[in-house]
Amino acid sequence: MKQGKKSFRHESLQDARSIRDILKALLDGFDKGRISFSDEDDEILMEPKGLLHLKLRATQDEHRHRINIRVSWQIEEDAGKVKKTLSVSND
Repeated sequence: MKQGKKSFRHESLQDARSIRDILKALLDGFDKGRISFSDEDDEILMEPKGLLHLKLRATQDEHRHRINIRVSWQIEEDAGKVKKTLSVSND
């Protein structure tokens, strides 16, 4: 079954300890295979499996330092879908 696009976005000011706790919760979620995000407005549940794509970027500006971490993965649309064999010839 194909799922529609869902998204979750949260933005707030946090101290370093709070960021650490959020990152720890993410680590625990990766270990368990389930990560849930929620706030007063929205929620989303994700289940990371298999190989995950990691993109890490760090930049320093005169007054702003930034770390971007992106983790993505693909899910199989139908586990029961039969894989078809491809045949290629030059006849």
